[in-house]
Amino acid sequence: MSDSGRTAAVGVVGLGGMGSNHASNVVDLGHEVVAGTDVVEAGRDQFGREFDARTYEHVDEMYEREDLDAVIVTTPNTFHEQAAVGALEHGYDVLCEKPLAHTLESAERIAEAAAESDAFCMVGFHNRFSAPAQLFKAQQRTGRFGDVRHVEARYIRRRGIPGVGSWFTNRTLAGGGALIDIGVHVLDLALYVLEFPTVVEVLGVTRADFGGSGSYADPEGFAGNWEAGSETFDVDDSVTALVRCDDGQTISLDVAWAANRQPSSGLTVCGTDAGAEFSLYEESLTILEAATAGSDHYADTELRGSPERTGHAAEAACFLEGVLEGEAPEINTLEEALTVQRVVDAIYRSCADGEAKNLKDLNKAATRP
Repeated sequence: MSDSGRTAAVGVVGLGGMGSNHASNVVDLGHEVVAGTDVVEAGRDQFGREFDARTYEHVDEMYEREDLDAVIVTTPNTFHEQAAVGALEHGYDVLCEKPLAHTLESAERIAEAAAESDAFCMVGFHNRFSAPAQLFKAQQRTGRFGDVRHVEARYIRRRGIPGVGSWFTNRTLAGGGALIDIGVHVLDLALYVLEFPTVVEVLGVTRADFGGSGSYADPEGFAGNWEAGSETFDVDDSVTALVRCDDGQTISLDVAWAANRQPSSGLTVCGTDAGAEFSLYEESLTILEAATAGSDHYADTELRGSPERTGHAAEAACFLEGVLEGEAPEINTLEEALTVQRVVDAIYRSCADGEAKNLKDLNKAATRP
């Protein structure tokens, strides 16, 4: 039973590793996983045994037969819309894994369904619930950083392309490659620390230098030492982009599934009073300052925290609290996820057309009633 003494009945759409991870968090928080949907029979069988849940091949059948409070969507990106829209039409609150959808148009249709529903949709950018991200926001609320002017956001793997032939490397199923898979994590975090200003211009370049190469080396066997070039690979494996906001704030974005450089993931934040650095995979936040007291000097402060819950577990707790209270959480909102999707779309269009993309008209259209 949950901390409040009430429980939510949850259905999961997409019963692979991420679906099982979310389901385990639901159970650990004292709620009930009552049903799941997946097109793969073996996945349904395993999920049903592990969580004592009824399983279905078709999501519409689950929605019709089950009495749910909430749905968690963890399918390949192209199927997010069907699962999320169907749930919202039935009045079920939705936690949709990132990104919101495989295309901007699909994401906007989910938003339209949410606007017409009494239910809400939260989007799974779980890195906002990390210890350093929480520490940063707490310090930001005190005004410690002054005005945040620039964020360097990076997610670089030296070698880490998902298996060729999987849905991650298929544009039809994923909507893109490294940018839409791992890049959205740090893009969302960058916009989050900037408090989601209006994005006005995006310049981006995407590349596919490694995924289609027959000589691709995978020393650590990230994807099982697959033979590159043998299966479908029609997505980006690295991206560089610059994002400009309406008050002059900027984001530089550097993303790669594979690159001939040391791996790195996290943010460098530049404020007028202080800066900060933190990684996606560490618990500490480093604050960078300079002062004149005594003599001119630098002051680097490391903050470490151990919240009761972080990452996916904290995200699930926030979502399920909103489900029980009947009110959408104020974090990881659908509107914020749409902003991330618009920037992703603009990066891809910028690369395709070889020019920067102005988002002013798009922003105006998005705010019309």
